[in-house]
Amino acid sequence: MRTAAAPPLARIANQVRWETLAMLKNGEQLVLIAFMPVLALVALSQTPVLDGLGVPRIEAATPGALALAVVSTAFTGQAIATGFDRRYGVLTHAATTPLGRFGLLAGKTGAVLAVVVLQFLLIGGIALVLGLRPQPSAILPLAVSALLGVWALTAFGLLIAGLVRPEATLAVTNLLWIVFAGVGGLLVPAHTMPAPLDRLIPLLPTSALADSFRAALSHGAWDPFALLVLTVWGAVCTFGVVKTFTWTA
Repeated sequence: MRTAAAPPLARIANQVRWETLAMLKNGEQLVLIAFMPVLALVALSQTPVLDGLGVPRIEAATPGALALAVVSTAFTGQAIATGFDRRYGVLTHAATTPLGRFGLLAGKTGAVLAVVVLQFLLIGGIALVLGLRPQPSAILPLAVSALLGVWALTAFGLLIAGLVRPEATLAVTNLLWIVFAGVGGLLVPAHTMPAPLDRLIPLLPTSALADSFRAALSHGAWDPFALLVLTVWGAVCTFGVVKTFTWTA
């Protein structure tokens, strides 16, 4: 007797659970998505690196740490995992199951969102212990910024993973993670950079994400330009994924 496939939402939920657990059980992934952002938060909040920004250290450090967490999960981690899934035929086989291609991509996106929520709880909890006191009005712009950031950076990661070989994806995304953390407006705001970087860096999705978090946590406000940048990156990269993504390496 044949067993009927589970309803579409149940299949996606199962895939989200599987993808989330796979990320959380991977030691290298945990270093990238948990240890490094927490290390950045503690280091920047306890040293004078960000003292010139005119806000308490923990208030200056938290947006960058949260943005780094999103980049680690949505961009670097997802791109590397997808790249090697292509190499070993996981995507091709999963796409032929009742889950389908849409369900597979929805599962990956849902897993990224689930891990980002856990990251926010972890990093936000540590920041509160260290003295962060955000305004209640920060919650909505912070949540919207995070959603747009996950969209833009996941699409960017999938675009790279679908175009190049897994080894190249590993090298490129890790290199970009270092560049973004150093001079991509994540940990240090773009306006502190020398010209012309101070005008170019805000156009990066990483800088836009961190800037939108800064506006939310420091003022409980929205950063329309940063949100527009994230939206443009999300739309352009999604279009690129639709047009160029291949399911086998």
